[in-house]
Amino acid sequence: MPNYRRVRIKGGTYFFTLVTYKRQKIFASLEVRELLLKSINHVKEFHPFSMIAYCVLLDHIHLLWQMPENEYDYSLRIAEIKKLFSKQYKHKISVIPSLNELQTNRGESGIWQRRFWEHYIRDKVDLNRHIDYIHYNPVKHGLVNRVRDWPSSSFFEYVSLGNYHIDWGEGYHTDQEKISFGE
Repeated sequence: MPNYRRVRIKGGTYFFTLVTYKRQKIFASLEVRELLLKSINHVKEFHPFSMIAYCVLLDHIHLLWQMPENEYDYSLRIAEIKKLFSKQYKHKISVIPSLNELQTNRGESGIWQRRFWEHYIRDKVDLNRHIDYIHYNPVKHGLVNRVRDWPSSSFFEYVSLGNYHIDWGEGYHTDQEKISFGE
């Protein structure tokens, strides 16, 4: 097993990607996406962090957080979110994924990939690029034609604050310079 080392900086800002097991499209319904967001908010009450941006897609979620000034344990928060969502999902949706012996022995749910990806945000430019990336992701994956047509992201919060125009991202192509997040 590789010796993976994560960056852990107190008060740091991080971009995360959490993926479902075998890329199952668990978040296909708005109801399940809202259940995930409720799980995140519940964990946030007990293990605080600032949610800067998010987007829940069909088989993965992108999150951008700032940790409290004196903490860096984002792994605990992600583990708690996965655990709470898995429990509520199985109870509410009544779907129990089949598990192999290793998953059963490890107490896994069969809903999430074991690990997650994280990136430490280095500066304002890096932050803005990740916020844009998160909000444009449903278009990138072909789920909608316009950013505003995907309801399960923080895009509308940014529009209401005046950081994006409602038509932001329209006409963008991956080979062009992307609109950057406003100062």
